[in-house]
Amino acid sequence: MSDCRHQHLFELLKDRDDLSDGLEEPAEGIGGARPAPVDTSDAVPRNGTRRRSVAARFASVFVLLSAALLNSALVTTVMVFFVVVFLFARDLPEHDALLNYKPAEITQIYSVDGVLLDEFATQRRIFTPIDDIPEVVKNAFISAEDKNFLEHSGYDLRAIGIALVDALRTGDEMRGASTITQQVLKNFLLADDPPLDRKVKEFILANRIETALGKDRILELYLNEIFLGQDSYGVTAAARTYFNKSLEELELREAAVLAALPKAPSKMHPVDDMARLRARRNYVLREMHENGFITQDVYNAEIWAPLETVQSGDIPGFAAALPPRSYFTDEIRRQLTETLGEERFKSGGLTIRASVDPEMQRTAAQALRRGLESYDRKRGVWRPTGQRVAAADLASEPAWRAALSDIPVARDIDLDGRWRPAVVLSLDGYRARIGIEGVEAAPGGHWINLRAAPWRRRQDTDGTVGRRARSARDLLRDGEVVHVRAETSGDGNFVRWSLRQVPEIQGGFMAMEVNTGRVIAMHGGFSYQHSPFNRATQAMRQPGSVFKPFVYAAALARGYDPTSRVLDAPLEIETPNGTWRPKNASGGFLGHTTLRTGLERSRNVMAVRLARQIGLDPIAELAGRLGIYDPMTPHLANVLGSQETTLAKLVAAFAKIANGGRDVHPTMVDAVLDRTGTPLLQDEGTARTSEPSGFSGGTRVLDAVTAYQLTSMMRGVVERGTASRAVSLPVPAAGKTGTTNASRDVWFVGFTSTVVAGCYMGFDDPRPLGPGAYGGTMCAPVFQEFMSKAVRTYGGEDFEVPEGGYVVKFNRHTGARLHDGASGPHVVSEFIRRGEEPDNGGIASATPVRIDGSTNRVSRNRWNDAGSVRVERPAYPGIAQGGRDPRPASGAFGARPASGTGRQSDRSRFFEQLGR
Repeated sequence: MSDCRHQHLFELLKDRDDLSDGLEEPAEGIGGARPAPVDTSDAVPRNGTRRRSVAARFASVFVLLSAALLNSALVTTVMVFFVVVFLFARDLPEHDALLNYKPAEITQIYSVDGVLLDEFATQRRIFTPIDDIPEVVKNAFISAEDKNFLEHSGYDLRAIGIALVDALRTGDEMRGASTITQQVLKNFLLADDPPLDRKVKEFILANRIETALGKDRILELYLNEIFLGQDSYGVTAAARTYFNKSLEELELREAAVLAALPKAPSKMHPVDDMARLRARRNYVLREMHENGFITQDVYNAEIWAPLETVQSGDIPGFAAALPPRSYFTDEIRRQLTETLGEERFKSGGLTIRASVDPEMQRTAAQALRRGLESYDRKRGVWRPTGQRVAAADLASEPAWRAALSDIPVARDIDLDGRWRPAVVLSLDGYRARIGIEGVEAAPGGHWINLRAAPWRRRQDTDGTVGRRARSARDLLRDGEVVHVRAETSGDGNFVRWSLRQVPEIQGGFMAMEVNTGRVIAMHGGFSYQHSPFNRATQAMRQPGSVFKPFVYAAALARGYDPTSRVLDAPLEIETPNGTWRPKNASGGFLGHTTLRTGLERSRNVMAVRLARQIGLDPIAELAGRLGIYDPMTPHLANVLGSQETTLAKLVAAFAKIANGGRDVHPTMVDAVLDRTGTPLLQDEGTARTSEPSGFSGGTRVLDAVTAYQLTSMMRGVVERGTASRAVSLPVPAAGKTGTTNASRDVWFVGFTSTVVAGCYMGFDDPRPLGPGAYGGTMCAPVFQEFMSKAVRTYGGEDFEVPEGGYVVKFNRHTGARLHDGASGPHVVSEFIRRGEEPDNGGIASATPVRIDGSTNRVSRNRWNDAGSVRVERPAYPGIAQGGRDPRPASGAFGARPASGTGRQSDRSRFFEQLGR
C-alpha cells in the first residue's frame, strides 16, 4: 500500500523539468540557497526562549509523516497536529514586526547635477516598492519558486508531499517545499531556529502573515531581501549587477535569469557556470509558459536567446561607469559616519547630494598632480613601485595580463591623459618593452625610451641610490610593474608611451564658495588609490607665513592700519632655549616699513616685532575665533606659523576674510535624505536641504573694516608681492604664500570675491624640499591653474567696500600720505578706518627708509659696506596712534624689541630661510 502511495506521488513529478535536476544546493534558503544572514534584531523582536523539548522534536517529525499519509491514521494526525500547534505556539516570534521592516540599503552620493559619484553599503540593495516592480519580474519569480503563490494560504500541501517523496527516494533532507511566504518567515523571523523547529513554525505562522500582510507585501519583502549572488541583494540591485539596467528595462529572458539565481546563486556564475545558468533560465521560461504568463511563440524565441551579462563582458558594467572613489566622497563618508553612525550611513539607504562641482574637482586634481609631479621629475630619482609579475608569467600574454590585473597599484590617475599599469617584459639598451593593462599588444610590442625620461638614478626600497643610469637596466628590472601614459601630438595622434611614477611628495587642495561655505573641490593627495589619507582635512602641518595675515588682522583690529610702520631690522629674543634670531627669507632688512609692504614681501622679523607690540593674546584669540587653532599656544614662533593646523581650517579662515568677516563653515553636502525622502541634519548644519541662494549673514567673527584692509593688503601679495610671478587672474584676487622653516611645507591660500582655494605640498614625513621650494613657486601655480577655470564659472568682482572708512593715497614704502592726484608704482590707495587719522608726517613723497643696525635708527640713505649711515629720525615714531607708541611697556611677550646688532655687511651669516 505504501508503494502505491509513493507511485502516485512519483507520477505527480512527471511534469518537472529534468534540466533542473542536481541544481539544488545543500544549504536551505529561498528556493534552496541560503542568503547571507540579515540582522533583524531591531526590526523583528522575538518572544520567549527556544526550548526544544523531546515532545516537540517528536511532534515535528510526526506531523510531517502524517501529512504524507493522509488516507490513514486520520485521528492520530489531527491529535498530533493540535499538540504541535499548542507546543510551538508558545514560542513564536511576533510577525507584526514585518510591517515595519527596514532592510539594509545602499547609500548613494550624487553631484549637484545628478550624476552618481559613489556608493557605500553593507548589503548592496535598493529597496523597490511592489508597485514599482514590473509584472514580468514578479511572474518570473513566482513561476520559478512558488507557482501556486497567488492561490495558497501560506503553505502548499501538494509541494510538501512531493518534497517528502523526493526525500524518501533519495535519502536526502526534505527541501523545495517552502513557499515564498515560508521563505519570508525563515529569512526574517526564523533564521536562527533549528531546521525541524523552523519548518513547524513556518507551517503555523504562514497563514497568519498571509492574513496580516497580504500577498503584495509578502512578495515585496521577498523580492527585496533575496540574495542573488555577486554581492547583490534584491532584484533591483541584481538587475544592475548582471545587466546594468533598471527593472523597467529588463527583457523577459533577463528577468528569467534573475529568477533562476535563487536556486543556487553561488553556483550560477554567468561565466564559470554559463551552461547551468542557461538551463535554469530556460526552466523558468518554461514554467512561465505553463503558468500562462507567456505564449508558446515567445517561449520558443526566448530559450534560444544568448545569455549576455556584465560578467561575460557582453554588457558594460554599472561599476565601470562610476568614477573612482575620491577624497571628496570618502570625506563625506567620514564626516557623516561620525554624525549618523557607520551602520546608518552604510545601511540606511541615504541619498546624498554633494556640493562638489565635477568639473572643478577634475581641475583641482589635475592642477595638484601637475605641481607634485613637476617637483618630483626635477629631482631625477626613479623609485620602483615594489610590485612585480613573476618571471614565469612574462612569456605568456594571458598569464601576465591576469597577473597584472591583480597587482595593487593606483588606477585612478588622470594627468594629461590616463595613467595605465604596465609590466616590463624585457630590456634592450635604453628601451624597455612593456605590456600595458587594457591595451592590446602591437606588432613589435609597446616600448618606452628611457633616454627621454628625467630620471637618472634608481632609488631602491631600502633607500639606497644607484649610479647614474647608463642603460635601461640601471633603472628598471624585468617583471616590474610601472605606470605609463600615452603621449600625443597637438592634433591628438599617438606619439609614444612615456614612463611615469607616483611622486613621493604629497599635498592637498581645497576650494569653497566664500559666502556659502560649499566645498566645490577637494583633493587630498596625488592618488586616492595609492594613499587614501586626506591631506586636505587630516594632515596637521605647519602653515608658515600663510598664518601672518592673522597676525596683521589682530593689529588692524587694535588701531593699526596698512600704512602703520614696523621696524624690519635684526632682532634677538631670549628664550628658555637660548637666543632666537628670527630671519627674513631674503636675508636683508627694509628698515621702518609699512604693514602693507611687510605682508606683501612676507617679512618675518616684522611679523615677530608686530606680535610683540600687540601681544600674543589678541592673535591667539582671533586664531581661535576663526577656527584655525583650538587653542593657539602662546609661543612667539607661532606668529610665523610653527603650530600645526589643516589646510581645510586655513581655507575656511581665509573665506571669513574674503566675505567681509562673517562666519562660514565648509560643507560638503547640500542635502541628505533618508530612504523615505525625509531631509536629515537640518539642525546640525552638516548638510543643506536645498541649493544655497547666497550668503544670508552669519555671526561676525572679524570687523568688516579689518577684513577689507587685510584683503587689500593681500591683493598686493598677488599684484607685486611673493605671488606676483605665478598668479594673474582677470578678476581681483588676494592671497598669501607660505614656506616653513627649511622649506618643509609650502603653501598658497587665496581668493576672489566668490571662491577661496588653498594648496599645500610637502613630504608625509616632513623634511626639507630643497633649494627653490617656496609657496610662490610650487603652490601658487596650482592656485592659478584652478582659479583660471573657476572664474569662468563663478565669476568675480571688486571686493565690497564696507562702511566706516575712507580711501587715501599713501606711499606704500614709507606710509607717507600723498595728495589725491599722486601716481606711480609707489602709490597705493589705502582704506582708513574713520576716526583714526594716521600720523605719518603729513603729505610727502618719501623714499624707502633704512635702519642702521648698530643704532637701530632710521636713515634715508641706503646701507653701505661699512654700515655707516646718517641718522634722520628716531626708530620708533608714534605709528597710527596719534603720536602714541602702540607697544606694551612690558610683559612676557610684550617687551620692547631688542636693539639691532651686528654690521649689515655681515648679515649673510645670520639668515636662513624661514618663510615667504
